[in-house]
Amino acid sequence: MIDQQSLMNSGAVLKKYKRGEFLFQEGYLARYYYQVHFGEIKMNNYNEEGKEYIQGLFTKEHSFGEPPLFADFKYPANAEAIIDSEVWVLPKEKFLQLLENNPQIHYKFTSTLASRLYYKAIMVSEISTQEPEHRILRILDHFKKNSNTKENTRYKVELTRQQLADLTGLRVETVIRTIKKLEQKGELLIKDRKVYR
Repeated sequence: MIDQQSLMNSGAVLKKYKRGEFLFQEGYLARYYYQVHFGEIKMNNYNEEGKEYIQGLFTKEHSFGEPPLFADFKYPANAEAIIDSEVWVLPKEKFLQLLENNPQIHYKFTSTLASRLYYKAIMVSEISTQEPEHRILRILDHFKKNSNTKENTRYKVELTRQQLADLTGLRVETVIRTIKKLEQKGELLIKDRKVYR
C-alpha cells in the first residue's frame, strides 16, 4: 500500500508480533496506522458463544484498521497475528500528515478503502441471503481476483476450511460438505487436499 521508504521517512517502526498476539482489540481507541511487512493478520470478532467471524485477512503490503483513524471511533474488531509477523506501525498524526503531503498515496489509499467497502457490502448481502455454495464461490472469487493468479489459471486457495467458515458465517462441517458438492459440479478442484478455483 504505502511504500517502505515513505513509511520510514514518516517515522514508522517495524514491530514483531507472535502468532496469536493481538495488535489491537475491539473497543480500543485507534492510535496507529498498521501495514503488514511480513506475515498474516486477521481482523475478527467473537459472538457470545465464542464463534469467530473473520472480517478480513491481510498479508504483505496490506494495511488494516484505518477507518477509526479518520472518524475517531473505537475499533469494531480485533487484529490478531495468524503467524509470526512484522508490521509497520505509524502514529495516527504522522499517518494523516503523510496522506496530506502525498496526494498520490492518498488517492491509492482512498481507492483501497472504497474496494474494501464494496467487498463488505457484497459479503453482508451474501451471508444474510445466499446458500452456502454461492457464499463460498463468492469469497473464493474475491480472493482470486485480488491475487496474482492469471485469468485463465486455477487459483490455489490458501485459506483453511475453518477460515472459510469464519469468513462466510458457515459451520466448518457445512464448508467441507459444500466444497465436495462444488467439486462434483466442476466448480472447484481438490488435489492433495488443496482446493483450487
